[in-house]
Amino acid sequence: MKLFKFNKIPFYLSILIASFCSIISFLQIFFFLEVIKLEFLFWGVAIFICSFCFSYLLLSYRYNNLIIERISELYRGLFPATTSTSILKSSEDIELLTKNLKKLNIDKNLEIEDLKNQDSFRKEFIGNIAHELKTPLFTIQGYILTLLDGGITDKKIIKKYLKQTSKGVERLTYIVKDLDLITKFESGISKLEIKKFNILITIESVFELLEIQAKKNNITIKLDKKYNQPIMVVADEERIQQVITNLIMNSIKYGIDRGITEISINPLEEKKILIRISDNGEGIDKEHLPRLFERFYRVEKTRNRKSGGSGLGLSIVKHIIDAHNEKIFVESEVNVGSEFSFSLTCVSSDELKGLNI
Repeated sequence: MKLFKFNKIPFYLSILIASFCSIISFLQIFFFLEVIKLEFLFWGVAIFICSFCFSYLLLSYRYNNLIIERISELYRGLFPATTSTSILKSSEDIELLTKNLKKLNIDKNLEIEDLKNQDSFRKEFIGNIAHELKTPLFTIQGYILTLLDGGITDKKIIKKYLKQTSKGVERLTYIVKDLDLITKFESGISKLEIKKFNILITIESVFELLEIQAKKNNITIKLDKKYNQPIMVVADEERIQQVITNLIMNSIKYGIDRGITEISINPLEEKKILIRISDNGEGIDKEHLPRLFERFYRVEKTRNRKSGGSGLGLSIVKHIIDAHNEKIFVESEVNVGSEFSFSLTCVSSDELKGLNI
């Protein structure tokens, strides 16, 4: 304990005590002892100084102990005994205790802020998922009730209504499956099957899968150039194919007529490559980019329902890339286009030289 640290309350009290002792001493010396004026002054100053020093040290010591006891009670009241004990044992003086309290206060404020953000996110998420489920459910309910009413006998109309009902069920299935996948990634249940594979073959498979959809939307999907050598990466092939598929599907959905979606592969650093999916489509305002990978986040109110889907595609992409401990990036400009890119681990650094970029 630092006894010589200045404390206001003990200081003022010590002055009062020293002054009182000096006055009493003056009176005793004046009435009972015969001393000259110089000795009288000397004894008075000496008594004041001794009284002040003794009382200040004693009061300061007791004052500091009292503060520590009160803070100890506060720690025990606010935190578990183990936490408060460990902190107090390492606290040598009031300053350290004050610093610990300030730090704990900041931590608690951050926890409260985090809880508020989580609560806000939870409310927004519940609202979004209710909104997403409401449309297909009402569609299914409407057609089924109409058919159950028995007023329609035309087989063509019945078949049409059943097809619309099937589309509603299909949309619900998309949402439930994608939500289940995200939940598995967040809880760590979904495990990756890491292996070596040629990313070029995976990209070609996605091109074949989306060829019809691209032609329907009058969009050209292609590689930026011909790659003569295989590019072997280490990842979960099925999940990476899902990432590329989701990103290209978004590009097709929001592309312009006669638009182009291009995939390129660039070296990043040793054993790292960057897969880039760029287009010349609608583009996205910069204000939306930080929240683009959130579940059900809508750049426009009707955008994620424009061409079907669950509205969870980009969120799934982010979870898959994070599960691989890789990075994903997005750049976009309205009426110019967008570029989504993500990193992957390459089998050999020699393959990066083979890219000739």
